[in-house]
Amino acid sequence: MRTIIPNDCREIDCFVIHFVHFLAMTLLTQNYMYIDSHAHLNTSEFDKTRDELIPNLFSSDIWVINVGVNYLSSIKAIQIAEKYSSGVFASIGLHPSNIKSDFTVKKYGAEGQEENKLEENFDLDKYQELAKSKKVIAIGEIGLDYWTSPKGETKKKEFKEKQIKIFNQQLDLAEKLNLPIIIHTRVSLDDTFDALKNRKLKGVLHCFIGDIKDAERFLNLGYFIGLNGIIFKAEMDELIKWVPLDRVLLETDCPYLTPPEFESEINNPFSLDIIAKKIAELKDVSIKEIKKTTIENTRKLFNI
Repeated sequence: MRTIIPNDCREIDCFVIHFVHFLAMTLLTQNYMYIDSHAHLNTSEFDKTRDELIPNLFSSDIWVINVGVNYLSSIKAIQIAEKYSSGVFASIGLHPSNIKSDFTVKKYGAEGQEENKLEENFDLDKYQELAKSKKVIAIGEIGLDYWTSPKGETKKKEFKEKQIKIFNQQLDLAEKLNLPIIIHTRVSLDDTFDALKNRKLKGVLHCFIGDIKDAERFLNLGYFIGLNGIIFKAEMDELIKWVPLDRVLLETDCPYLTPPEFESEINNPFSLDIIAKKIAELKDVSIKEIKKTTIENTRKLFNI
């Protein structure tokens, strides 16, 4: 269901349109839509299909939060969201893998696409200016990633310290703007926890990979757990059975982490149904309950 509110409507027309929009939002909740809490429809993979895909998602009652990984992809996420009166939102931030260093330059090479551009430092003023858009509902994708790192203890230490510094700068921005955060953490749970434990922020651990003890630490801080196609690749069944459903968000991380049965096309928010069915099976609840609760969780966290 898609409701577009034009900017040039007359007063009586605007009343009718806004009333219809209100009814549409009520029906969406009653029909238990999906919200993809972490997508990258702002990447180059979707440049040729995005304008057709998003209306098709609306027709299937699917909303999307597009997540930036650097300045350019954050701008693009906002531009996409601003095309629609509802149903598409933006998050802005500098991903740890997009922080420039000798190691990341060597690893990622020529930085061809916008989403691959590296940034030497976090420019707070530029990102704060982006956050003025009403479509910006979070700071992210931000965090720490130690999955690959330079050889040598000195270089490795510098690599981690720069990530931690920039992570903290973005946490400062989230606190200043009173926005939730979308956290990327890979082989870095301890340092991520240390950065968050003394802050009064809310957010989600995107693409969470860890055990029950790891998850419990972050749940105790008030964070949500984001589950996507990684649940088909990692040993996460016991975690999924254990984690309270009212602390779970659904996501795809598309175009990445394609789940089984969806591998014939580029991953996109339509694959949420596959992820939700797996979670429902493990938790022995209905798809309806998965949809209902994760909608409530996502709207509560991001105030949408």
